[in-house]
Formats: sequence, C-alpha cells, structure tokens
Amino acid sequence: MTLQLTKKHSFDLVFDSQNVYRLTLKALSNPGEVVSIFKHADKLYGDFPAFLSVAMTLLDNEVSFHVCGSDSLTDEISSLTHAQPEAIEAADFIFVCDSNDLKLAIENAKYGTLNDPHKSALIIIQNDSERSLHTTLSGPGIDGQSEHELTQTARDAIMIRDSLNHECPQGIDFLFISSLGEMFAIPRLVKVVE
Repeated sequence: MTLQLTKKHSFDLVFDSQNVYRLTLKALSNPGEVVSIFKHADKLYGDFPAFLSVAMTLLDNEVSFHVCGSDSLTDEISSLTHAQPEAIEAADFIFVCDSNDLKLAIENAKYGTLNDPHKSALIIIQNDSERSLHTTLSGPGIDGQSEHELTQTARDAIMIRDSLNHECPQGIDFLFISSLGEMFAIPRLVKVVE
C-alpha cells in the first residue's frame, strides 16, 4: 500500500507570491485603485484565503503579526509563514477580520518614529462592504487629487487614523481586501479631501 500525500493549498510560494507582491505594490503606489488577487487567493482554503495570500507573500520568521477576531487565522498564518504572533502594540502586520475591531487596531498599532517611520504597522482589513462613498484623495502617489468610490469601513479607518494626529512621516498604512480578492490601499500620508 502506498501513501499519497495531498497538499491542502495549491498556492505557489514563488509564482503566486511574486504576483501578489506586485499587485500589493501596485495598490500601495496607486491609492484607492482596486486590484484583484482572486486567482491567487483562490488557491488557498479556509475562511480568509485572501488574507492568507497576503500573509504568505509579506510575512516570514523575522516579522510579527496580530489577528483581531480569529484564533484559527492566527494559527494558519503562523504555521504557513513562521511569523510570530505578537501583542497588537508590537505587531508589524495586523489583520482585522471584523470591522468592529477596527478602532482598537488603529489606536493600538505602532506608527513608527520620526527617525524610523518605517517601523510602523500595516493593517490589513477584511472589507466586504460596497464601495459607494464618492471620495477625493490627495497625497503621495496621487497627481493632485483623485476620485474613488470607497467603502464606509475605509472612510472610517482613514478618519480614525487621521484623528490620532501622527506627525509626518509617521503613520499607519492600510490594505483593504474583500473575500473575493479585491484589494485597495490607503498609505499613511494619503488624506481624504473634504
């Protein structure tokens, strides 16, 4: 009798990770622009395949992470990436599974220092609400101003972050990801034009 092993996931750590990385950079470089990681996330299983695809792309054993709202996701990310779970205040990456945890995550995330602004958290947010709020954005990566349809969750996150008045260039970057793999980013210095 021969044993045949099957893989739980078919996400390729080289090719799929490269593509998700490129799409993540595209989203961060073009605030508010939606990109799709669906065809890569669809190769993963569980409740949060899009989160897992980003985690498997960005995390390794040298960074820490925190998950708000799912112990099973914490276990999956840890076993797939070898990154260490950490308290929210010290985590390099924060995954927010429920928008009810959004304020807690933003208020407690590290936002870097004036000398080391890059030592801040990237908050990855599950965001399945409809993009229906017409919003004007300005800041790095935007030529003047740009018009986008954002979700209420994204608007709330930006308002909470901006209310903390972090001194430039400190701040927190956001990635918003739907369960269908639609992703857009709002980097730390991008603001809503009222």
